[in-house]
Amino acid sequence: MVEVHGTVAPGFEAVREVFARNFTEGGELGAAVCVYRHGRKIVDLWGGIADDRTGRPWQRETLQLVYSVSKGVTAILAHLLVERGELDLDAPVARYWPEFAAAGKQDIPVRWLLSHQAGLPALDERFPVAEVAEWDRVVARLAAQKPWWTPGSGQGYHAWTFGWLVGEVIRRVTGRGFGEVFAAEIADRVGAEVWFGLPAELEPRVSRIVSAPPPRAAVTPPADLPESTRKLLAEYDDPDSLIMRSFDLTTTTLTPNTRLMHAAEIPAAAGIGTAEGFARLYAATVGEVDGVRLLAPETVERARATQTAGLDRVLVKPARWALGFIPQGQLPGEVTMLGPGSFGHDGHGGSLAFGDVEHGIGFAYVMNRLQHATPGGGCSGRLVTALRTALGQ
Repeated sequence: MVEVHGTVAPGFEAVREVFARNFTEGGELGAAVCVYRHGRKIVDLWGGIADDRTGRPWQRETLQLVYSVSKGVTAILAHLLVERGELDLDAPVARYWPEFAAAGKQDIPVRWLLSHQAGLPALDERFPVAEVAEWDRVVARLAAQKPWWTPGSGQGYHAWTFGWLVGEVIRRVTGRGFGEVFAAEIADRVGAEVWFGLPAELEPRVSRIVSAPPPRAAVTPPADLPESTRKLLAEYDDPDSLIMRSFDLTTTTLTPNTRLMHAAEIPAAAGIGTAEGFARLYAATVGEVDGVRLLAPETVERARATQTAGLDRVLVKPARWALGFIPQGQLPGEVTMLGPGSFGHDGHGGSLAFGDVEHGIGFAYVMNRLQHATPGGGCSGRLVTALRTALGQ
């Protein structure tokens, strides 16, 4: 039985119970969950193992790589610049980044970068994995890239490129590197332990990611598999399909348990922090935390409004996108959040962070054993369901 550490406010004991059961029934190795409500922390739990090789226990200060949860907190920074009048969502990207106008991209607005409509989820040529740490090289490739579809005519998940595209606009607007701006304008202001470009001295606090076990289902798909599912499986089997080009930008795989991954500023997928840090960021987005609020209510409403919905050209399944966030909605396979007031982003393997304007919630769940996607959101979905019940929904 894994020992669960931390505290929950009265009335939220069920969240602790579900968190504990996720270890015995959900296959957790190490994990943490944190929830703020109206600026006050009501759930702060952690447990399990941070490193399966050494047995190092998960501590309150354990740091976790969260993959695409990173996109949501990157978007918070972009919307802060919009609120200040430094960035216009409807201005051409090329106004801020002139080189981006190449290959017929001169009219793409900033809005389409945030809503996955720019047609730039992949590059024509994969590049050496070490170059993910060379910001200028990556963004130069993106500036020269021809869109894979007519921009604005459809959506397609920009798994890695989202961060460099949005991040370069932020860099051009502010004149500072993405990680530096994020620290100064977001993380440090709120007192949140979240980094893009982790300092070397913090490396010992990072948990070790463990891959998901293979599914128990047979490898051969059943004969009655829907045609849409067969098409998706075929896309994954083809290394040159758009989905595989989008997820595998490099000539060799970028692995998570490396200093390269932790040190590189990759705004779409390499954010590292504590559950408390990510929850605190969203809490300060929907309300005040210790007197600090990151975004005005009207900015949040604009940011979380659905921009596009339907078949995603990369994921080959239905998806909905707001401006850097996944909005709460009704499409199949969407992330489990609290309700219509929720917006945020999940991460590969099961991590999740979101805000909820109706309940003043900032929620974050992080873990180090990657899980396959399951109906209802798996471990994070069970925690959100317990939280929803505790809130009286």
